[in-house]
Order: sequence, then C-alpha cells, then structure tokens
Amino acid sequence: METVRLDKWLWAVRLFKTRSMATEACKGGKVKMNGTNAKPSREIKVDDEIEVVQSGIRKKVRVKQVVQNRVGAKLVPDLMEDLTPMEELEKLDMLRQVNYERRDRGVGRPTKKDRRLIDRLKDLDDPED
Repeated sequence: METVRLDKWLWAVRLFKTRSMATEACKGGKVKMNGTNAKPSREIKVDDEIEVVQSGIRKKVRVKQVVQNRVGAKLVPDLMEDLTPMEELEKLDMLRQVNYERRDRGVGRPTKKDRRLIDRLKDLDDPED
C-alpha cells in the first residue's frame, strides 16, 4: 500500500499554499489525523480522516487517493472527500460577508482615518484606545 508524508499530501491537494505552511500547521497542532494531533512526517494512506483548522474553520477530509505531487484544482475532488460539517461552511460564508468591503474604482487606498473607521466598524479596534 502506498503512503506519503502528511505535509506533502496537504500541499498536493491544495489545502495549503506551500508545503512549509502545511508543516507549520502540523507542528502548531492545527492538523489532526484520525482524531489525534499529527506530525508533518506522519505517513497517510487511503481512508484516513484529516481535520485542519484554517481561518477559524475546521475542515474535515477523507483521503481517497495518495499523491506525491501537487495536482490541479479540478482533480482535487478525486483525491479527497470533503466531510466538513455544514455549520462550519455557514460560518465561513458569514465571515466572508462580514469582512467584505467595497471601494469604488479609482478612489485609491483608504487614508489612516478611513482605516481606523473601517476597523472600528468591524470591531477590530480595541475599544479602550
């Protein structure tokens, strides 16, 4: 049976932009394999379940096929099955809507005053400042 390193597979199926980001996530405890924290060097095989925490969202996937090299985005569904709960997907959608800001074309970058106002509206600014 073929196996591959966890960090390499996470990068290959495009869950992380770089392999070093996948490695850091594993070392930081943000990746679990079959319910336990996983090191980047852990070998994975078909039917393993992997849980990744990214941007406050818990993504859960099942390995369908083991690959060594990065694949195109269209081939990813053939390699993994997305088991992410619907609540997490709704949470991600809500975060995208909250963080969306529209600026008219040609207006340019926001000024320091504009940025402070935007941060205050998004509750990113500490109210004690």
